[in-house]
Amino acid sequence: MTPYRSRPLVVDLDGTLLRSDVLIECVWAFLKSSPLRCWQLLVWLLRGGKAGLKARLAAATDLDVTGLPYDASLLAQLAAERAAGRALVLATATHQRYAQAIADHLGCFDEVHATEGAVNLSARRKRDRLIAVFGERGFDYAGNSHDDVPVWASAARAWVVNPERGVERAALAQGNVDRVIENRPARLKVLGRALRLHQWLKNLLIFVPVLTAHQFGQLATMRAAGLAFVAFGFCASSVYLLNDLIDLEDDRHHPTKRNRPLASGALPLRWGVALCPVLLAGAVLLEFYCLPLRFAFTLFAYYALTLAYSLYLKRLVMVDVVVLAALYTARIVAGAAAIGAHLSFWLLAFSMFVFLSLALVKRYAELQALQDRGLAKTRGRGYQADDLSLIASLGSASGYLAVLVLALYIQDRNTALLYRHPPMIWPVCAILLYWVSRIWLITHRGQMHDDPVLFAAKDRASWLVIALCAACFWMAI
Repeated sequence: MTPYRSRPLVVDLDGTLLRSDVLIECVWAFLKSSPLRCWQLLVWLLRGGKAGLKARLAAATDLDVTGLPYDASLLAQLAAERAAGRALVLATATHQRYAQAIADHLGCFDEVHATEGAVNLSARRKRDRLIAVFGERGFDYAGNSHDDVPVWASAARAWVVNPERGVERAALAQGNVDRVIENRPARLKVLGRALRLHQWLKNLLIFVPVLTAHQFGQLATMRAAGLAFVAFGFCASSVYLLNDLIDLEDDRHHPTKRNRPLASGALPLRWGVALCPVLLAGAVLLEFYCLPLRFAFTLFAYYALTLAYSLYLKRLVMVDVVVLAALYTARIVAGAAAIGAHLSFWLLAFSMFVFLSLALVKRYAELQALQDRGLAKTRGRGYQADDLSLIASLGSASGYLAVLVLALYIQDRNTALLYRHPPMIWPVCAILLYWVSRIWLITHRGQMHDDPVLFAAKDRASWLVIALCAACFWMAI
């Protein structure tokens, strides 16, 4: 047998070196750029098989290989092998165009063997190619899938990297496993992050109309609001996944968003593509069987507006923050529709102003981080670092206008019909003035590292503000 250091180490790409699949990346890139031509994928597959499909996609798409989610741990081990003088070979079923581009980008491979022409280089075809080049047992091989099992059978030593279900057992049965590399995060935890279950906190706004209508203790009302909360959560998670799929390339070049499950490859793209319609269908079924038609219209409007935001509106300066404020307010509208409550002008006006302020907080924090990195303009957005002072002015003014709306509400004659002691609400104005000012001060100091609503959910001072406001309203009843 060839001595260990003299044998080349052959490395698979999809699922091994890359925490994704180039074919699925190309399919998604094609669908994003040409959604009305999706039928062509089936035609290409039927006419040319997998190899033909990959060739067509390679010609029709332009992937940015510099942002793909590579396995940093495996790359470090490959670098150590190369430093010790070992030859590294990339052997993959990915099309030659992208395989070579990836090898050039990483700069650590001596040879590249990939799908080209009518030959899809996977499983036994890959094994036969490697035997023809290096001989039986003349190479070590790193892979992860069932397609790699026949390749390991002809390799001197096997590296099993983040194996699919049952693959590690099959590899160990051959008796030549040199190392098993398992560095994937827990799948359920990753799925929870991808669905952004923590963002469901925003859906608590659905219960606001329950409180303002003084129906908190009514079982039927709470049941309807609870079902609306779940339906809105399914819908929102579906949109979050779709947004992450659409923003995939931009997120991979962002200092923090590149760690999102889809962008980082922690969650396979096929999962994201499949879960989007499944979650949306769950929301629709829940609404159809358990909630009134008015709620359906609100849910549809929310989804349509969010989709428009993800596809286009978020790139329009100032339009994006107004839409974000409207999406927050839509949750309150949905809550009122679910329980059949009247939606007051005062509540809508207050929510629009306060959520516009928080949306501007989010943009300010992003621009401040951009400025700290020495950049002048956001990627995929229309803002510039020079806009910071204007955004701060607009955001703080919007927050104070929300407090003004509350003050006018207290003086409204109809307020006396809901509260026996409306003046007891007045301290809420002072409390909110403090809270809005504090949020903007924290943001100005560069300490707002999260969505402002989620920040408030974890902030003790914000919880104290909520408790004091609730106490004031309770004493006014």
